[in-house]
Amino acid sequence: MRIGFTKMHGLGNDFAVFDAPPGAAPFPERELRRLADRHTGIGFDQALLVQAPRRAGTDAFYRIFNADGSEVEQCGNGARCVAALMVARGAGHGGTVTLDSPAGLVHAHVQSGGRVAVDMGQVRFDPAALPFDAPRQADRYRLELDGETLEIGAVSIGNPHAVLAVASTDAAPVERVGPAIESHPRFAQRVNVGFMQVLDRMHIRLRVYERGVGETLACGTGACAAVAVGCRWGLLDREVSVGAPGGELLVRWDGPEAPIWLTGPAEIAFVGEIDL
Repeated sequence: MRIGFTKMHGLGNDFAVFDAPPGAAPFPERELRRLADRHTGIGFDQALLVQAPRRAGTDAFYRIFNADGSEVEQCGNGARCVAALMVARGAGHGGTVTLDSPAGLVHAHVQSGGRVAVDMGQVRFDPAALPFDAPRQADRYRLELDGETLEIGAVSIGNPHAVLAVASTDAAPVERVGPAIESHPRFAQRVNVGFMQVLDRMHIRLRVYERGVGETLACGTGACAAVAVGCRWGLLDREVSVGAPGGELLVRWDGPEAPIWLTGPAEIAFVGEIDL
């Protein structure tokens, strides 16, 4: 079967966006791993499978698959890319679309200059929401790792995140600590791991080791998670610029009862076709 795709990225966090043929089954994991390979496939951090709406008032339903073939609940930069693509195709009204995902509804608005703002929903600190093995909800948790005790924040942005404060993202042990926390037994479904350096109350730097992918150039839900944890720790204001290796994202969170908003660019790199 021959199928088209659109290669997109948000600050270098890259995706292959596929339109799902009616009634088509998801790609097998082995096929996704083949396509994700940057030398012999398309190359991507995640594949996004766009399907027809499943409920009234939405413009599309999308699913997210990591480079290792595993399916996940949410992807902030991926949501922004799907929104930009749908608006470019004429969906929505005045640059606004409503998307549906395994983590729930995502409201998005495509702004001038190619920036896309997405409502990523409610922030959840309940350990069961991740899930994370903890007796009760807390601002900080101690995590034992190879004889070392680390202090983390744990939060769900529709998908699970652990956030560590570091003195410098340049010197952060992302390649060593990232995969160890990702697969820590206290995270039953693995976890994304953010390394956050607070510059001031409105600026942070962030590197994220994404489950099923590895370190990416930017992570939208990771940026939201870091800001939410930083606010909970009393370190950050409501609107924060997040400096990722691939560029700047803007996150706004007005508090526990408010949705968290993510804004940044979404770009098309190229379009193509592949044989499955």
